[in-house]
Amino acid sequence: MKLETMPSDFQKALPLLNKIKEAGFEAYFVGGSVRDVLLGRDIHDVDIATSSYPEETKRIFERTVDIGIEHGTVLVLENGGEYEITTFRTEDVYVDYRRPQSVSFVRSLEEDLKRRDFTVNAFALDENGKVIDLFNGLTDLDNKLLRAVGQPEERFNEDALRIMRGLRFAATLNFDIERATFQAMTTHAPLLEKISIERSFIEFDKLLMAPHWRKGIEALQATKAYQYLPDLADTFEKWQSLLDKMSEDFVFTSSEQAWATLILALAIREPKHFLKKWKTSVNFQKDVERIVQVFNYRLNNELTKEQVYAYGKKVIVLAEELRQAQGLPVDFAKIESLDQELVIHDKHEIVVNGGMLIKELGLKPGPDMGRLLTAVEKAIVIGDLANEKKAIFDFIEQL
Repeated sequence: MKLETMPSDFQKALPLLNKIKEAGFEAYFVGGSVRDVLLGRDIHDVDIATSSYPEETKRIFERTVDIGIEHGTVLVLENGGEYEITTFRTEDVYVDYRRPQSVSFVRSLEEDLKRRDFTVNAFALDENGKVIDLFNGLTDLDNKLLRAVGQPEERFNEDALRIMRGLRFAATLNFDIERATFQAMTTHAPLLEKISIERSFIEFDKLLMAPHWRKGIEALQATKAYQYLPDLADTFEKWQSLLDKMSEDFVFTSSEQAWATLILALAIREPKHFLKKWKTSVNFQKDVERIVQVFNYRLNNELTKEQVYAYGKKVIVLAEELRQAQGLPVDFAKIESLDQELVIHDKHEIVVNGGMLIKELGLKPGPDMGRLLTAVEKAIVIGDLANEKKAIFDFIEQL
């Protein structure tokens, strides 16, 4: 198969392929970018594989960075872009179900492609647009099928994270998982406990953010992979409840919204503790928890200016989108109206601060002053007090 036209991202990187070939080596575009071009999807990263060894690659280009040279990868700065160029390689035995004990550089494209995870990720593309397909990946693309390269048991035993990647690709590409590949994923799912939580989180998060996330969740259920992820064991019925509640066409707006939905569906009592197990950042935990709080508040309460001020319009909207996805009543126009009615959106917008109270009113710092400022903030938010210096000073003197 040959591409009729090269996508612009590949055209921009073609001079790099030509330079490598002029130096006497092979070079190809490889991996997910080739797959996405064949599927008519946007390209995110252009990866290049070559028969030149890292030191040879560095001699070809003027500006390079050793970002993973022990694994054969050199970052090349060329034509206003950054490109990862990786030497063809084979891998030794995997010592921890994730990383090979060592890698060996080779001159053979076939040897390099044989170590990849799925057939649809094992394409190579030459400078003339010719697609090199050694594992019938084009047929799998046509059939929308996700199939492991070679023996599925070997691929997942080598790197158990490929199980999560497979689930993610099913959700991203809307592909079915080939029977033998699916069986191997199910058999090797317990190995996920040996994978770093950070890596599993990245793949699971991408699954949730995918347009066909429901398909990914269904595959997660069927393989029972969830049993070996943090705090997700024995949650099958709750997963099904999540799928039943949400509208068929709903797609998550943000990762925070997706994880808030997960916490609500699984009835997680301590969201922060749950998210800590997934090694998420403190800010991420706070944002997710706030969406959960707003959603629970809205089950029995109407929105007020105080709520919009306390949580912010963005968080409120994310929670309301979840209500809408579950068929609950929403009023986005009201949220916008309440937000516009707010005189301030943050306490730092108040024209008076503690320093001014000390200097001009002779007040002393401490809990009493904190309570005064909180009272001022609340009065401004609900509309009982103008955000003006004199009005605030009069208000404080009355208190």
